[in-house]
Amino acid sequence: MSAIHIDANLDPLEPSLQPILDQTSLRWIFVGGKGGVGKTTTSCSLAIQLAKVRESVLLISTDPAHNLSDAFNQKFGKEARKVNGFDNLSAMEIDPSGSIQELLESAEGANAGNPLGGVMQDIAFSIPGVDEAMSFAEVLKQVKNLSYQVIIFDTAPTGHTLRFLQFPTVLEKALGKISELSGRFGPMLNGILGSQGAPQMEEMMSKMQGMREVIGEVSKQFKDTELTTFVCVMIAEFLSLYETERMIQELNSYEIDTHSVVVNQLLFPAQGSACDYCNARRKMQKKYLGEIEQLYEDFNVVKVPMLTEEVRGTEKLKSFSEMLVKPYNPPGEL
Repeated sequence: MSAIHIDANLDPLEPSLQPILDQTSLRWIFVGGKGGVGKTTTSCSLAIQLAKVRESVLLISTDPAHNLSDAFNQKFGKEARKVNGFDNLSAMEIDPSGSIQELLESAEGANAGNPLGGVMQDIAFSIPGVDEAMSFAEVLKQVKNLSYQVIIFDTAPTGHTLRFLQFPTVLEKALGKISELSGRFGPMLNGILGSQGAPQMEEMMSKMQGMREVIGEVSKQFKDTELTTFVCVMIAEFLSLYETERMIQELNSYEIDTHSVVVNQLLFPAQGSACDYCNARRKMQKKYLGEIEQLYEDFNVVKVPMLTEEVRGTEKLKSFSEMLVKPYNPPGEL
């Protein structure tokens, strides 16, 4: 899998996300990682940096926790809204489960009074992962109609993100199953339900087919290294490294480009510090940072320090964003 073109003489690669800003062809940027590692702070900060070089930037949270509002100290919802202080940066918070719920409710309404009206629907939605697949398809349908040069996804924690990325395969299986069942039992159901059965089945199949078309188009873009990349955010601890490596392996299996890792919350205690806790954490982090640099020697590995206060509000996010593009110079080596 190819990545963006970076000077081969750089060894190790530049510890910066500047190459992402320089790759003007990018349209989709995912930011993900284990919960609590700072992916929302990273996605907001990357969006701020992109707003400096792109005409229009959209930041979307698909994490049910919805931390964008907290990060910017500004309320966001399911409609895109300009971030205060920016003319070309907008944000929105989408609850993917809301889309599938609306679909289910509309189907239930259509099936009111028909005991077997929801049978095919129930069978379809019993397929593992189909609810998430269709909900993400709904998100993409909304996003596809928005005209932004680049779109950044602040994703849910690792496991949910990986399930979302499986949606093309899951939805194809669901549609195949529904088609098979429709062929085998459709006439029987229509006989039981009367004239209402066929329109209900056609409406459901039409909705899912529309989603499949959107998914097919966007899925091709996700596998195009010129259009899509994934930024992994982690901390220098075993579980975070384990999840990041698992995520990167799965991203490779989905043919989704990833060549950037942000290592957050690093400690840089002063030389000769008497803080036993600080020195112990620093020693542990040095160990895992060494492993990270070995595993991802062909990645842009960005090191970000542990800060003394929360990164909340536009000004603090702007300051944090500078560390993503300008390598941090610690007082001591880690």
